[in-house]
Amino acid sequence: MKNIKNKQKIFTKKEILPICIIIFSAFVGFALYPQLPHEVPVHWGPQGVVDAWFSKNLAVIFFPVLILLIYLMLTFIFLFDPLKKNYFEFSEAFFWFRTIMVLFLSFIYLFSLTAAIKGELDIIYFIIPAFSLFLIYLGLFLPSVKRNYFIGIRTPWTLHSEKVWDKTHYFSGKIFIGAGILSFFSILFSEYAFYIFLFIILGLVFIPSVYSYYLFLGEKKK
Repeated sequence: MKNIKNKQKIFTKKEILPICIIIFSAFVGFALYPQLPHEVPVHWGPQGVVDAWFSKNLAVIFFPVLILLIYLMLTFIFLFDPLKKNYFEFSEAFFWFRTIMVLFLSFIYLFSLTAAIKGELDIIYFIIPAFSLFLIYLGLFLPSVKRNYFIGIRTPWTLHSEKVWDKTHYFSGKIFIGAGILSFFSILFSEYAFYIFLFIILGLVFIPSVYSYYLFLGEKKK
């Protein structure tokens, strides 16, 4: 009975890990504050050139708060899902998804602060590898995701059929891992890395959707 009760929890003591990551990134931000210029880069264009800035006051406070809000949204979003019971079937994987997401966003935040101080960092060689590793992680995560309305490959056909959902996520996991590896090597062509990455992202949206429709048609014929 105790084991069953433990499985029926999304928010556990383990949540101290992503919370500590958020606190640490905020602490580093405040520690770097005296070294920051008046403006901090927050967006880079296709060629890796900064095209948007925040004041350092806003940047140091805004991003840790944003990361915290995203973390809380991901943690409690299941409460609003009609299929919330399914979250308990992949609660461990869901915890690590939230933790990796927090880690990834914190990395981008700290990179922005470091870029503001150093002024010579090429985002291509930092963000592309980070995105690539994140895509590979998503590829490992997706097969464990059970049917729901917020997390995963949510098409009309995967939401209609649990079988289509499971097969689509198993297939998409391999696609995401391959995309992550391909994306990583795009830094060898730094001038076109952004466009290669954009093409990969479009493929990750298009291919799983088409595949789920294909599975749905096959199931419908049966």
